[in-house]
Amino acid sequence: MGSAITNEEFALFQRLIYKIAGISLSDAKKVLLVGRLSKRLKHYNFDTFSQYYRLLSSGQHAEELQVMVDLLTTNETYFFREPGHFTFLKNEVIRARRSGGAFRVWSAACSTGEEVYTLAMLLADSLPQTPWEVVGSDISTQVLAKAAAGHYPLERNEGIPPEYLAKYCLKGVRSQSGTFLITPELKRRTRFQQVNLTLPVPAEVGEFDVIFLRNVMIYFDMDTKRKVVANLLPRLKPGGHLFIGHSETLNGIQQGLELVRATIYRKP
Repeated sequence: MGSAITNEEFALFQRLIYKIAGISLSDAKKVLLVGRLSKRLKHYNFDTFSQYYRLLSSGQHAEELQVMVDLLTTNETYFFREPGHFTFLKNEVIRARRSGGAFRVWSAACSTGEEVYTLAMLLADSLPQTPWEVVGSDISTQVLAKAAAGHYPLERNEGIPPEYLAKYCLKGVRSQSGTFLITPELKRRTRFQQVNLTLPVPAEVGEFDVIFLRNVMIYFDMDTKRKVVANLLPRLKPGGHLFIGHSETLNGIQQGLELVRATIYRKP
């Protein structure tokens, strides 16, 4: 039940997820969509994807629309991913910083929070006397709940330097053995909120010295990339840095940004 999808049905879902989240699902993602959404068909006792699509597009099931978005946008991430970016942040950006207000970093597609806490560990270590904050956002409420909990399986700690592991992570005991928690002191300096990057970013998010927008642009077409960068730029302070993933580029859409080195841009 719910194991097959027609080309016409898949096209409907391609348009729907593009409209909601700006994500371009290629035809190669058909198997992934079927795998992730079949359980929702089963939940509603639907026989076809058309029935599920009608429910989603009726305008009366916003919570189910969010469930679909959560299922189709959950991405793999890990601590200290693409470590060269963190080295640059520490040695070039933070070291060159003139004293001022709080140093703020935005992880704009934070998934389950590993990037947020990687940044928090780095800032706690590099700016012991300076107020700082890391904001994490994602379109998926499901991953944001996991990120805010800051609770991970022990095998996820690969990549975290031993001194950071000792200082900023608590090993779970008894019922939580086999897991670790981010320390409360570190979590207090982080904040999570839902943001759809394809829409104008609310002003209350504030301005940032650094924005990480990594490994999300690969899901967008050129028009959506342009829109996302235009939405983010007003939130980046002059002189601030934007980091994108190593498999990504802003060729043709880096208006208002200068390339510092591959995947790192600066707002003049």
